[in-house]
Amino acid sequence: MNIKTPKKLIEVALPLDDINVACTREKSIRHGHPSTLHLWWARRPLAAARAVIFAQMVNDPGYERGLGRGVNKEKAQIERERLFGIIRKLVLWENTNNEAVLTEARDEIWKSWRETCELNRSHPDAAELFNPGKLPAFHDPFAGGGAIPLEAQRLGLESHASDLNPVAVLINKAMIEIPSKFSGNPPVGPFPVATGKKDRTYEMHEDWAGPKGLAEDVRRYGLWMKDEAFRRIGHIFPKVFLPKELGSGEATVIAWLGSRTVKCPNPACGITMPLMSSFILSSKKGKESYVLPTLESDGKITFKVQSDCPEKFGDPSKGFKRGLSGIFECISCKTITSRNYVAEQAIKVGLGTLETAIVCEGKNGRIYLPANYIPPQELPPIDNAGLTIKLSENPRDVWCRNFGLITPADLFTNRQLVALTTLSDLIKEVRLKVKSDVLKSNKQNVDLEEKALAYADAISVYLTLSVNKVADRCSIVCGWDSSRDSIRNTFGRQAIPMVWDYAESNCFSDSSGSFANALDQTVKSILMLMPGADGFVVQADAQNQTVSAGKVISTDPPYYDNIGYADLSDFFYVWMRRSLRGIYPDLFATMAVPKVEELVALPYRHVSKRAAEKFFLDGMTEAMHRLAQQAHPCFPTTIYYAFKQSDTTDVGTGNTGWETFLEAVLAAGFAICGTWPMRTEMSTRMVSSGTNALASSIVLVCQQREANAPTVSRREFLRELKVELRDAVEVMIGGAEGLSPVAPVDLAQAVIGPGMAIFSKYSAVLEADGRPMTVHSALIIINKMLTEGGDEFDADTQFCLAWFDEHSWVSGEFGKADVLARAKGTSVDGVRDAGVVEAGSGKVRLLKPVEYPADWNPEEDNRTPVWEALHHLIRALQSQGESAAGVLLARMPELAEHIRSLAYRLYTLCERKGWADEARGYNELITSWLGIEAASHEAGHIGGQAKLDI
Repeated sequence: MNIKTPKKLIEVALPLDDINVACTREKSIRHGHPSTLHLWWARRPLAAARAVIFAQMVNDPGYERGLGRGVNKEKAQIERERLFGIIRKLVLWENTNNEAVLTEARDEIWKSWRETCELNRSHPDAAELFNPGKLPAFHDPFAGGGAIPLEAQRLGLESHASDLNPVAVLINKAMIEIPSKFSGNPPVGPFPVATGKKDRTYEMHEDWAGPKGLAEDVRRYGLWMKDEAFRRIGHIFPKVFLPKELGSGEATVIAWLGSRTVKCPNPACGITMPLMSSFILSSKKGKESYVLPTLESDGKITFKVQSDCPEKFGDPSKGFKRGLSGIFECISCKTITSRNYVAEQAIKVGLGTLETAIVCEGKNGRIYLPANYIPPQELPPIDNAGLTIKLSENPRDVWCRNFGLITPADLFTNRQLVALTTLSDLIKEVRLKVKSDVLKSNKQNVDLEEKALAYADAISVYLTLSVNKVADRCSIVCGWDSSRDSIRNTFGRQAIPMVWDYAESNCFSDSSGSFANALDQTVKSILMLMPGADGFVVQADAQNQTVSAGKVISTDPPYYDNIGYADLSDFFYVWMRRSLRGIYPDLFATMAVPKVEELVALPYRHVSKRAAEKFFLDGMTEAMHRLAQQAHPCFPTTIYYAFKQSDTTDVGTGNTGWETFLEAVLAAGFAICGTWPMRTEMSTRMVSSGTNALASSIVLVCQQREANAPTVSRREFLRELKVELRDAVEVMIGGAEGLSPVAPVDLAQAVIGPGMAIFSKYSAVLEADGRPMTVHSALIIINKMLTEGGDEFDADTQFCLAWFDEHSWVSGEFGKADVLARAKGTSVDGVRDAGVVEAGSGKVRLLKPVEYPADWNPEEDNRTPVWEALHHLIRALQSQGESAAGVLLARMPELAEHIRSLAYRLYTLCERKGWADEARGYNELITSWLGIEAASHEAGHIGGQAKLDI
């Protein structure tokens, strides 16, 4: 008996613009955001995860009880708008833990589930699959940073998360498993006695609902840990005594600044030369500060700090740097090193360090002093246990290896190592204190030692995450941000870089990089973790896991070769292992993060790029097959996919990772039944930077393909694709009423969805020779259909399209233009009379928008190609803004849809050819379209009565 499955909202419609606005805004929220619990390199916004899971669970009202019978379209749209209203509230950051909003969303999920159960109550597996009193559980097999399982839990689903990476597993335990275990319990830790101020936290949280008690205990034991660490090693972080002109008295050091050094390659010189890439300490206006080196007669280098930089030092923003990373000029003999020399010396004898300046916290801001204000400190012995493993030989993501930083221990100064090992080792003592306090207080009704130990383990996890946050801003590859007067973190990008001018934070200050700061962020993050159901986390390989059985699935798998998660995770893993190996012996059984099975196509792990691609394809196919076979049959599976940058060629926009991933999805037995481009990425680089950085993740909505899916010929596929894709593109560029259209930069990726939906519903599309069409071929066809065509445009516009494709704005031969014009059903004289080309002296050239006359009136123009109307709109928009463009559009409303369609086509053409400057005008027009249309309606589509003043 077939399962009667109502179509879900995500298969039909979404308020995409509202979701994207919320995602974009969320990226700027730091304080209290769960992402600040611990760094992860590719975390989805909570708003996107929440909206996708809700729409994945809720029935679409456009189909009567999901049986394929259409209902009244008007009623369906009213009901759909009601569901959109829930999503619009649900994605707002302010409503993250708004119980009224969450209850409304959970009620809709329950309503849809009970309807589905009612439809299938006669099914032979009804008892197993359709329990109206219990929602299906949720699973994310590539849990990563935990955003998706966290939002499933918030929506009331029992949430399961798994990942191969131990760092990801621990993050997920902290996000969904631990809070659900200890929610609602009061704190057991004693008040910190040395805070120096009234303890208001207890007064604020007397009800101890949700994770408040847990967060408070993390704060209390964290403060004890900080005080105890300072008692043991605080002397290696001394304060400074300020001179009278700087305010006198003691000041806390925020950071020690230093430079890497190498022996000068000139044998006649041979000094220890500083590899300073900048002399700037602060570039804030009115507070400029520079650290300037002086070579003494004995060959030593001293430093002074002053508010100006003499001309003899050259460009202070470059320091001694003279080219690419690793190329520097000697302060003494002016010899310039080669990158190879510095790398060779770094690996053979190691780079040195030279302290240059210190940064203090003053009454009126930062105070910069030369390094000799504080004499060198004698350090206690360093225990490097577990820190001497080799970092991965990943040439792209682990750059520091090129310059001798081979082990995790090499990434820290001796003082940093003392601080981090002391904090890490103290966690074991905290664990014993928590256990003892729980048993003594018994406030949590804990009458078994095992439960007391579980709570102690939980506190240990959060304090370990806090130490990791310190490590991220307490390594020798952290630089100083002179524009913000603060320390940069290790992972400013998805790599472990090489930094020549480093900043060493004081982990006992209250500034960025301190344990107090990290602890505060951890506590605020815990307070946002309000579980709506239980959570469970295990370490599992997605290729052979069985956790997905019978569960709703939404996941964000690795993106081909974009990020070497395991390689980067070693930085944090060594500290986690030091603190938590006794608690999670299986999770931390290996010296480093498991890498062999990780599903990323990194060539350095394989014999070739092709072998890496095959490894990814085979592994991802198996992982997707697991999902297709195990997922709950009543719900689609949603899969996020994005990549750094598209590969644009003369055949369209594609990407090896994207194609390989799609092959894996289809080979696993999935059919694609919907796609949604969502703005989940931090990057805002568009055509303005000369690149096409993807601004979206594409959320694939997948269902298991019918076992008896038919085959189809190439000709039939093309015929169906032409009709369906045209309609889909119209919806994307037109948008629903009140919603923004898909941005041009995303269209090439977004249109893949409806195209692949047609391709994937068949068991095969057969070429003329009988062979199955490849994913690569299908993508080329889809891209060509997006960029080619133009039959709906007038003859003059068709000529301009073809001529622009060949010549852009550059002149071409008249003879070629004449042949092309005749083929398109027009003439060169005709397009010249239309006012869109310049023709003379045997040459023909398209006019740029800036060359179009400002006094043009479409009502007085007897020949107005869509090409001309579009470029007049661009001229008006760029010179006078949306209002002027809207007034102009009001005088030719019948051309509006053609204008917009042509703008998309031209943007895609420019993107394909790499014409960034040409693409910008079309992108600006589309992104401003709603405003232009609004201005047009305000002016009124009333022909000559519309006021035109441009």
